[in-house]
Amino acid sequence: MKKINYLTVALLFFAFINVDAQEKRKFKVHTVAFYNVENLFDTINNPNKFDEASPIMELNFNRGEIYKKKVQNMARVISEIGADVSKNTPVIIGLSEVENREVVEDLANDPALVAKNYGIVHFESPDARGIDVALMYQKDFFTPTNTSNHELKIYDDNTRKRVYTRDQLLVTGKLEGETVHVIVSHWPSRSGGEARSRPKRIAAAQLNKRIIDSLQAIDPYAKIFSMGDFNDDPTNSSFKDVLKTEKNKEDVKLKGIYNPMEDFFKKGLGSNAYRDAWSLFDQILITKPFLEKDYSSFRFYKAGIFNKQYLTNKKGRYKGYPLRSFADGGFTNGFSDHFPVYVHIIKEVK
Repeated sequence: MKKINYLTVALLFFAFINVDAQEKRKFKVHTVAFYNVENLFDTINNPNKFDEASPIMELNFNRGEIYKKKVQNMARVISEIGADVSKNTPVIIGLSEVENREVVEDLANDPALVAKNYGIVHFESPDARGIDVALMYQKDFFTPTNTSNHELKIYDDNTRKRVYTRDQLLVTGKLEGETVHVIVSHWPSRSGGEARSRPKRIAAAQLNKRIIDSLQAIDPYAKIFSMGDFNDDPTNSSFKDVLKTEKNKEDVKLKGIYNPMEDFFKKGLGSNAYRDAWSLFDQILITKPFLEKDYSSFRFYKAGIFNKQYLTNKKGRYKGYPLRSFADGGFTNGFSDHFPVYVHIIKEVK
């Protein structure tokens, strides 16, 4: 049975809808999210991948039990993202750092999520470490109509040999009858330093832009989510110069892109931390049609970083950082070195 939440709205929406303060309107609410699940690898050595370097494969004992706990922890987080508003788990969630389809199936079948009847979209990427991106969606609300993976070809500056990294995943489908497009990415890391690795992320942004442009060439009013662990902050050139994202909704033109995460970043908030500095690598971008004020179809309501206290380190050198699953050669019973991010979308119910 579908679980649908309706917001009874009065003053709550007064700031951006011209509604009389005494008038009550009902809105259907859904959560769309992204989560870097930090090395969600199984315990089986794949001879075609470098998966033996994954943290779980480096453990000397209890791998099976630790894997089960890792899946359980990830499922708990996903079950709670945005639920305070939507009263439901995310209808769509992009994932990064998954090894294969099987680990995503284990996640979808965890007791915390199995009742939600999640479908999965996954393609094997050529990434050297064997990590992929994937999409989970609630079948009661979303039906994929087209799926594709888009290869990112980048090369080492010195050797000119190809650097094998993650593909970008594109899923088009019907969200309660409305066509939406979801791009899930995990851009190249900052290994070797931000400046030296920057061209690789610029190339990833250019690929992302080509995907978006191709959708908008068919339909300028295409509703697109582009989400991922971009390994760049909202103010980096990959966003501002290539994707040309806007911080303010009123500045977004037709075919433009709004980045609701930039305001969080300007306020000092982040989704991951390194050397006592916060970054906001995890983001969800949206296109102009989500910003219209006609709520007869799904529109953007608000964004968030899911940074509940139980997801943070409580003590020690990394106090306040995301409580990661693996550290110092062992399993911490933590979650991920990234916080999830999400957006709420709403539609008026007459």
